[in-house]
Amino acid sequence: MKTKQWYESLFENYGVKYDNEIFTQGTLGECDFIESEIKSDKSLKILDVGCGTGRHTIELSRRGYNVTGIDLSESQLARAKEKAENNNLIIDFQKQDARNLTFTNEFDVAIMLCEGGFPLMETDEMNFEILKSVSKSLKEHGKFILTTLNGLFPLYHSVKEFFASTTEDGNAAYRNNTFNLMTFRDHNTTEFEDDFGNKKTLECNERYYVPSEIVWLLKSLGYIKIDIYGARLGAFSRNDKLTTKDFEMLIISEK
Repeated sequence: MKTKQWYESLFENYGVKYDNEIFTQGTLGECDFIESEIKSDKSLKILDVGCGTGRHTIELSRRGYNVTGIDLSESQLARAKEKAENNNLIIDFQKQDARNLTFTNEFDVAIMLCEGGFPLMETDEMNFEILKSVSKSLKEHGKFILTTLNGLFPLYHSVKEFFASTTEDGNAAYRNNTFNLMTFRDHNTTEFEDDFGNKKTLECNERYYVPSEIVWLLKSLGYIKIDIYGARLGAFSRNDKLTTKDFEMLIISEK
């Protein structure tokens, strides 16, 4: 039997609590930005990769867009379906692995926000498989909007201190952070309580990327225009030049 990876264990029975995490509170502003990027064109088909509890999928659907949400976690998808039902929305949520999506040239736009799959994978090759798979899902002149961890941040700031300053009571806590300069991975111990009140401790690691790496990876997949900005929670903007103070970066790429 295949051993579960930390990100699979993390998202088991962690839908309600996940929606209360501080980093999930920017949905409306983030959807405003997506709308502006796609010029409010309701005819476009949108794919939400690593949709989690469906917060962006549901909000965009509520605004009249055709969105398909995919995620690896059954409990997150169950929560997403429940929320959609409560909003009287019929949304296509599917359990899929982002490394091996079943779509080809189907979507006009793909979004992958708040570390939806990428960059949680255990190898760089697997993270690249996600980018490749999403790109295959897009139509010829598709647009891909994603956020990911900014590799410039840990070179100038403490990841441990950042998490300590942004964690509230009841949220997941991140301890023993060690950033590896050779792999650009932050290894940490994550402690949290699931929806059933079970306390869990997981050894996790996430890959941070520097802008030039992202540009090279996306260029190799055929993207012609790649713009990178700082990603502010709930307030994505093309006016925010990426700096070493940004924990995340926003990437807008077009084929």
